[in-house]
Amino acid sequence: MGQMANGSPRFVELITATAPSSRPPRHLRGLRAIFAASASIPCRVAQVRDHCYNTRLNRSLSLARESHAMAQLEPFFDTVQSIYDQDHTTQWLELFLDPTMLYSCAYFEQPEMTLHEAQVAKLDLILGKCDLKPGQTLLEIGCGWGACCYRAASKYGVNVIALTLSKTQQAHCQEQVAGLPPGSGRVDVRLQGWEAFQDPVDRIVSIAAFEHFGHERHAAFFTRCRDLLPRDGRLVLHTIVAHDFSDLRKKGLEVTSEFVQFVKFLYKDIFPGGALRRPERIVELAEEAGFTVARVHALQQHYARTLDLWAENLKERKSEALQLKSEADYDRYVKYLEGCSRYFREGYIDVCQFTCLPR
Repeated sequence: MGQMANGSPRFVELITATAPSSRPPRHLRGLRAIFAASASIPCRVAQVRDHCYNTRLNRSLSLARESHAMAQLEPFFDTVQSIYDQDHTTQWLELFLDPTMLYSCAYFEQPEMTLHEAQVAKLDLILGKCDLKPGQTLLEIGCGWGACCYRAASKYGVNVIALTLSKTQQAHCQEQVAGLPPGSGRVDVRLQGWEAFQDPVDRIVSIAAFEHFGHERHAAFFTRCRDLLPRDGRLVLHTIVAHDFSDLRKKGLEVTSEFVQFVKFLYKDIFPGGALRRPERIVELAEEAGFTVARVHALQQHYARTLDLWAENLKERKSEALQLKSEADYDRYVKYLEGCSRYFREGYIDVCQFTCLPR
């Protein structure tokens, strides 16, 4: 062990070298205690240094493993494109959606709102929760047909990176944002999954995309979002949530075979590969990734009304619908819209917005 001036082991040994039965002179007693204590300081410093080093090393190895695992995740291009480029085509959805082409729950802030007004209100609700500042960069994971990125750039002045796995959606978004008014932020629409996105951003929103990721990717989604955001960033997640059978029974709702069959129908015929989480589990996943969930905002009855209006619109345009799809396909969609409306209204399903703050 190397020597240290006045605090070296050798110096302490000389100062404290007295017979076990003897007492050191009075003028050396204080020095003996001081140097005995100081002799342990280098060891303790080394221990703390080693602990910090090992902590940093373990964290680096953990991040490296997470990065490697993330690199193995391939975005579900085929699944999403089969839904939105082949089945839920733009021409089909235009029959019952409003001009925003938002295929998610509207927000009827005022009872007399039209569907279009309520969809715009939903966007402002989400973007308002983001606490946006002009010039910031907003990442939108799952941009749909471009209403959110357009609103964020035009009204809030932020630059938006919008991700989609659908070629049809990308082309539609690019056409939409080409008409942004002067003074708007920039919008970059990418055919890219969040799994491959690594650029730092200030805010993240994801509307009605989480349901398509699959249970096995939900934890990775929150980890990736946390890695992209600064300490003062925000993530707002808008997603449908499910309740397990025990939750439903506590709410006094009967789990019928009809309900179970309807859920199977949704996963098989409408949204193959879809996966819903309990809201409590979503909060847990966010917290495990380093977020604090500041608010969980349920919009259950808003979605029931949204679905009612979609069903009415589709039925009013049945003749046009049958020019695009068969009678069986038309009936399938009416069953989906009316059935979902019923189960949202009765409380079997919900849709929530999670405001997540990095910690």
